[in-house]
Amino acid sequence: MSHIVVIGAGQAGCSLVAKLRKEGFEGRITLIGAEPAPPYQRPPLSKAYLLGEMTRERLFLRPESFYAEQDIDLRLGTPVTAIDRDARTVALGDEVLAYDQLALTTGSDPRRLPAAIGGDLGGVFTVRTLADIDAMAPHVVEGARALIVGGGYIGLEAAAVCAKKGVRVTVVEMAERILQRVAAKETSDYFRALHARHGVEIREGLGLERLIGVEGKVTGAVLADGNELEVDFVVVGVGITPSTALAESAGLAIDNGIAVDALGRSSDPAIWAAGDCASFPWRGGRLRLESVPNAIDMAECVAANMLGAGTPYAPKPWFWSDQYDVKLQIAGLNTGYDRVITRPGDGQSVSFWYYQGDTLLAVDAINDPRAYMIGKKLIEAGRSPDPQAVADPGTDLKALLRP
Repeated sequence: MSHIVVIGAGQAGCSLVAKLRKEGFEGRITLIGAEPAPPYQRPPLSKAYLLGEMTRERLFLRPESFYAEQDIDLRLGTPVTAIDRDARTVALGDEVLAYDQLALTTGSDPRRLPAAIGGDLGGVFTVRTLADIDAMAPHVVEGARALIVGGGYIGLEAAAVCAKKGVRVTVVEMAERILQRVAAKETSDYFRALHARHGVEIREGLGLERLIGVEGKVTGAVLADGNELEVDFVVVGVGITPSTALAESAGLAIDNGIAVDALGRSSDPAIWAAGDCASFPWRGGRLRLESVPNAIDMAECVAANMLGAGTPYAPKPWFWSDQYDVKLQIAGLNTGYDRVITRPGDGQSVSFWYYQGDTLLAVDAINDPRAYMIGKKLIEAGRSPDPQAVADPGTDLKALLRP
């Protein structure tokens, strides 16, 4: 009987094994996760879960009974230590497990501060796993002082939750502005003002020199300008890197993640990859997406291809961020934009439309689900409306969808 082994029990891994069964695969399936918890949602961790608005069980992607009902052997708290491609086996400590096909859905790892500048002190947290948030939660109390290192979406979401809990928050961002790597100045300006209204201090163009600790616990921070802050805890949100160590040690091709072809197959024909850890062909280059929708869609595509579907993966990028009572929804990829069109919405809503020449690339919609949905449909259809029409509040957005 054919045996498919999936390493990585996150969103992509869970989606992949569920799709295998849905597509009628009747062989053995083993899903292996390094964490002790069953596959769970990550986005609510630093928001609803940290705020105490969501229970641990509601984070789970499937009830624990699902895996037994689907005859999926779920191995938790079990890191895979090696892949033997010649023997087609994986090592789980002393145990060796044979596979016919292997899928890597190992996700990504948070970047950490070096120990040399205090990154290993107690009270310094990353925002990636359930264990991270469980460890951080007791520190997020009214009156505490937090330093957020990094003004990307992870850092700003953490700042918003801390501020809502009454924490005094300072954000430091080395780049000239928050969200510089991922968004236009217009979006950065919006969120800077939003955080200022909630009492968060944002310092841009300023790095962290080092953290200060007493008896192994962080108590302060020295910034690059020489200023010193007293802090009770630190949240590090400086990005993530694809989790490729296992693939690298097995000799698989790596190119900003595990390099796969259009079907999701790695340089070894028996090994596939999906989600944050994988880079795939895209418009003459390679692309790696860090998002829940990509984890689900790519994993389901790979599952079908493992069973012979032969369908190239065609991503439809979209993302979101929740901060305070604001929902940012992003459609498309803004890489290469040369102008941004601002469209006012109703009340406090607004959307920013990214163009390269006359081509619409992406839309940032802030509390404007209508602009998001229409922008997403236009981008997926390869259509680019007249920027002047987009900027005119009198234009009926829905009319832009008509042929």
